[in-house]
Amino acid sequence: MNYNLQEWLDRYGESHQNPTNKRIHHICVPLIFMTIVGFLYNLSPTVTLGISALVAVFYFRLGLKPLLLFCLMLGVSVFITRFLSLSNPILLLVFILAWVGQFIGHKIEGAKPSFFEDLQFLLIGPLWVFSSLLKDR
Repeated sequence: MNYNLQEWLDRYGESHQNPTNKRIHHICVPLIFMTIVGFLYNLSPTVTLGISALVAVFYFRLGLKPLLLFCLMLGVSVFITRFLSLSNPILLLVFILAWVGQFIGHKIEGAKPSFFEDLQFLLIGPLWVFSSLLKDR
């Protein structure tokens, strides 16, 4: 699917209307993002850099702001992982709990997670959570 940023955010938002589900996503999506980055970084900083470069291409195609937001989220995630010395078992626990939260949110919403429709929505979730930072002022 070749959507622009606003189209992606609108489509993602269609299955995220319930206020409780939105609050859950605002907590769980950043945690999932951070744990994935943490797993990758604990595996290898070089692997993290390589995969991040590929993901950055997706965000860059949506614009400079999404790319910069991704870089900020990536940097903060690496910092938190390293600063707190988060081991893989701790990251796994947070990852599982965050996904449980996501599915509870979608049960409340009464809608399937967006990524069941298109896996690219897994990359849109973090942008949707922080979409207020992407708006032109």
